[in-house]
Amino acid sequence: MNEKIKQLADQARALADQFQEQWKAGPSNEEFFQEKFAELIVRECADACYKHKDVESFGIYPVRVAMVTKACSNNIKEHFGVEE
Repeated sequence: MNEKIKQLADQARALADQFQEQWKAGPSNEEFFQEKFAELIVRECADACYKHKDVESFGIYPVRVAMVTKACSNNIKEHFGVEE
């Protein structure tokens, strides 16, 4: 597992542990962890698409490229049901 995925898993585990008391009647700690971990991965992927580092390398249309990458990012989040 790469370092970024480990960081996301740790972050999801911390959130699950933090809210465990609040979710007694809701999902289990493991279900909450899995949900948050998946959400964090989707957000990371969508953000990576939107924050493309080489927008300038696409030539004279960097604004158009930025619009397309933002739309792609939004589509990824919408596809997986992750809110903005």
